[in-house]
Amino acid sequence: MESPLRVSLFLLWSILIQSGAYGQSPGPEPFGRRPQVGKGETLQQTETRLLLFEGGTDQGCQIQLHRPDTLRQCGFNSSLPLVMIIHGWSEAAQLSPSKVHLIGYSLGAHVSGFAGSHIGKHKIGRITGLDAAGPLFEGAGPNDRLSPDDAKFVDSIHTFTREHMGLSVGIKEPIAHYDFYPNGGSFQPGCYFLELYKHIAKYGLNAFTQTIKCAHERSVHLFIDSLQHPDMQSTAYLCNNMDTFSQGLCLSCKKGRCNRLGYYIRQGQQSKKSKKLFLVTRAQSPFKVYHYQFKIQFLNQIEKPVEPTFTMSLLGTEEEMQKIPVTLGEGITNNKTYSFLITLDSDIGELVSIKFKWENSAVWANVWNTVQTIIPWGSGPLYSGLVLKSIKVKAGETQQRMTFCSENLDDLQLHPTQEKNFVRCDINAKKMKQKNR
Repeated sequence: MESPLRVSLFLLWSILIQSGAYGQSPGPEPFGRRPQVGKGETLQQTETRLLLFEGGTDQGCQIQLHRPDTLRQCGFNSSLPLVMIIHGWSEAAQLSPSKVHLIGYSLGAHVSGFAGSHIGKHKIGRITGLDAAGPLFEGAGPNDRLSPDDAKFVDSIHTFTREHMGLSVGIKEPIAHYDFYPNGGSFQPGCYFLELYKHIAKYGLNAFTQTIKCAHERSVHLFIDSLQHPDMQSTAYLCNNMDTFSQGLCLSCKKGRCNRLGYYIRQGQQSKKSKKLFLVTRAQSPFKVYHYQFKIQFLNQIEKPVEPTFTMSLLGTEEEMQKIPVTLGEGITNNKTYSFLITLDSDIGELVSIKFKWENSAVWANVWNTVQTIIPWGSGPLYSGLVLKSIKVKAGETQQRMTFCSENLDDLQLHPTQEKNFVRCDINAKKMKQKNR
């Protein structure tokens, strides 16, 4: 065994006296570069001290933040072993564990969980996992990863759970009281490999890494977005999977079935079972979108299923959104109700009217007209198209339900290239019911 005199052991002691921070919190800065302070602004100050002790000395040398030269001045030797001692907060500042909020990204999410599980009988207040690491943790027991037992409240955001060779960067299984899966959780808008060329121009050889990191780091940006835009909180909804959510079948807030994503999440009383919540987001900040469920019942008066392309234009009290593509996912058969999700990037206010258009080409329309001429439809009224009586809408963010009826009740048929206008009819129906009482 080597003599203690021949082996210098450095002890880095982070002594937290008490945070005396004030002013604006500076963003992340490159190592070794001091943050710039504008005129009239005050640099954030802290009383945290980092002391370096060498060998048997009892007087530490202080290492200053953003000053890598102080490492050299204190005689730091990177070839020697390093021991880091971090004291507890209860001896620093009499801080209650219930007031502590740990936020961990990737592997750090599980580290936060381990820290929380070793606190003792007094649990810390909250742990937030930002796309917790998947490899070696997927399928592990609750004691070997972040779990709801690690704090009084645990929330997790999953943004990159797409599997490659049986592994995913982010963990897929629920690991918290509330598990959020933006855009399904597997991948994120704006992070596709089509963006690789832009990243090559910006990052050079690191472009591939940046493209992969995009979805994984989106969890961090979503959480930051909730702080930067407190008036634009993203709402997520309890659902089994993204396929069901994409049909608009999960936009309910009854009995705590929806919640806010990010810092301002509603905590309340928690059950032991994890809740999986889904939502759609934009590709950049602010990430919030507005979710709508549309339910349409078609009457197809042709024997064979029809697979048309539709668009909708939505007129609200604040704004109008035009030419929104409608995807039904299957051919239209006779007398069937179709439900689908539509998301809007901006708040259009209360929905007033809907323009619904069959967007097939002129050639398709000519074929349709020819078929109507050749085929005898009988002596009765000519019903050779799609009949669309009403459209039911539910707004996720306001939980408002609305019904829209055709403006022209004498002509309910919809043909290729034709557009029909639908107006609110649930209000008139309610007034008639109240009048008849």
